[in-house]
Amino acid sequence: MPLAALRRATRETVSGLPREFWWLWTSTLVNRLGAFVATFMALYLTLDRGYSATYAGLVAALHGLGGVVSSIGAGVMTDRLGRRPTLLVAQASTAVSVAVLGFVHHPVAIAAVAFVVGAASNASRPAVQAMMADIVRPEDRVRAFSLNYWAINLGFAISSMAAGFIAEVSYLAGFLIEAGMTAVCAVVVFVKLPESRPERTTSEKAGEDEVRLGTVLRDRRFMGVVGLSFLVALIFQQGSVGLPVAMGEAGFSPADYGFAIAVNGVLIVALQIPVTRFIERRDTGRILIVSSLLAGYGFGLTAFAGSVGVFALTVCVWTLGEMLNAPTQTGLVVRLSPARGRGRYQGMYTLSWSVAALVAPLMSGLVIDRFGAEWLWGLCAVVGTAAAIGYGTLMRRLAADEPATAGNPADAKPEVSPAA
Repeated sequence: MPLAALRRATRETVSGLPREFWWLWTSTLVNRLGAFVATFMALYLTLDRGYSATYAGLVAALHGLGGVVSSIGAGVMTDRLGRRPTLLVAQASTAVSVAVLGFVHHPVAIAAVAFVVGAASNASRPAVQAMMADIVRPEDRVRAFSLNYWAINLGFAISSMAAGFIAEVSYLAGFLIEAGMTAVCAVVVFVKLPESRPERTTSEKAGEDEVRLGTVLRDRRFMGVVGLSFLVALIFQQGSVGLPVAMGEAGFSPADYGFAIAVNGVLIVALQIPVTRFIERRDTGRILIVSSLLAGYGFGLTAFAGSVGVFALTVCVWTLGEMLNAPTQTGLVVRLSPARGRGRYQGMYTLSWSVAALVAPLMSGLVIDRFGAEWLWGLCAVVGTAAAIGYGTLMRRLAADEPATAGNPADAKPEVSPAA
């Protein structure tokens, strides 16, 4: 692409979004730039503290369990207290708990604080997504979610590289730096972001027509999206749980895995903006179907990988599926969420990823130990196919219910009442 065309594409991608979105985007980027703990927690526990790999796995599981628990609670807080208070509580709690984690030494205390860190850090997600949906016009939401996803990956790529250097100097410094940068995010939210929660109607104040968790669970269309999101998340999680184990058993070094998985971050940072322009006005159902197939068969092709280069090529395939899926699926979630229930809906959607983060390590370990890595990659292809079929069926039903807006979430109305 010529430089002038690239500049024009970038300008068109970032233009027209409200100032509040960019402050929220900045908060996301700063938060991810300081995300050191998740990167070096296992090394910290095994190398610096001398604990076993089993204990490190338990701490990681408790960290994930904290995210599962907080997903729903944070969604309720987002609707009841507001987006801004939830973000402030989540980020302030994260800053404090991460700092405490750097000073505790007893194994029970470390496990307990890790659970709190997982809960606090995950609690901001429903509020961020709900606030973003509140302040961005419906036709710009896919673009906004894509830019936010790009910021997450850019921040993570930089923090992952920085974490290694910081860990060589002091693990405690990493904890304190993350705590400090998370506190900065809380300040940004407090100073620059106004509350965006829609005003409650008289009937809602009286308890009538209020969106509750039961409303979300009875929304069959939305829960279908949550279920399909879980399947897709289960596949993508294999990049960090199944792939390193399989490469290690095949005789590849940690550096080999690091090179292969680095392709994921590099591609997202380099291509997410042009990919966003490609998908912004295209059919949501087709994008979700294609992304599911790319994810499933991208990991499926790993069964035939015999060199680092081929592993990297398979990462390219499923990374493309990830770039297509993330903003499109988030846009669909907003499309199906009533404005005054966005927190609960986003919390349930976040739950699908949190549960997948718990199930994926168990699934990959069980399948690899009993049947071999090839069966895991074959299972990924099957799950991806099932998700693609599910998305096709779901989008046909949505097209029947909403023929005027089914093609693209950008065309949808800001509010869609949940199904009974």
